[in-house]
Amino acid sequence: MGKGTNKVEYVQQYLDEIGRMVQNLPQAEIARVIDILTQARTEGRRIFVFGNGGSAAMASHFATDLGKGTVQEGQPRFKVMSLNDNVPLLTAYANDFGYETVFAEPLASLAEPGDVAMAISSSGNSPNVLRAMDVAREHGLTTIGITGFEGGRLKDKVDVCVIVPTDSQHPDAMQHAEDGQWVVLHTIFVTIRQGME
Repeated sequence: MGKGTNKVEYVQQYLDEIGRMVQNLPQAEIARVIDILTQARTEGRRIFVFGNGGSAAMASHFATDLGKGTVQEGQPRFKVMSLNDNVPLLTAYANDFGYETVFAEPLASLAEPGDVAMAISSSGNSPNVLRAMDVAREHGLTTIGITGFEGGRLKDKVDVCVIVPTDSQHPDAMQHAEDGQWVVLHTIFVTIRQGME
């Protein structure tokens, strides 16, 4: 908090900034992601979601939402998994081959052409995420990025990139990016759950 700013004022400033950011989320790209995921469900394709740190938590949460929260009679189920949830496998690859391989190697083992790889990365520059997207493209997957700031290098490695508009100079920039990513992921989920394809 800056000098002369009390808690209530700071809370209001933070929420105002989040409100501005949400109003500027890229709706067309979000709709494209919904289309890709819906098609993957219809075709029985697998969806692999992954990220680091807070983005790993988002990947796990989104896989849960999509895998459980969309189950409806008469609809195929989503085949979705978070690649950061298998800690023994992740640490084995990190220990034996380097942390940059922890998502790429499981993708190389599990993915088939037509599947979907969805990376969540606030910076868009995490080496393990970028390497996984290279593997995904080599294996014929459709690729999605959910990122912040200006998309980082990830935006050039994916078919669709949802970039949360984030002011990198703001002291709370990372939190703003993450807040926006949660809104994007929940928007995707609830739109699919409502059957609005």
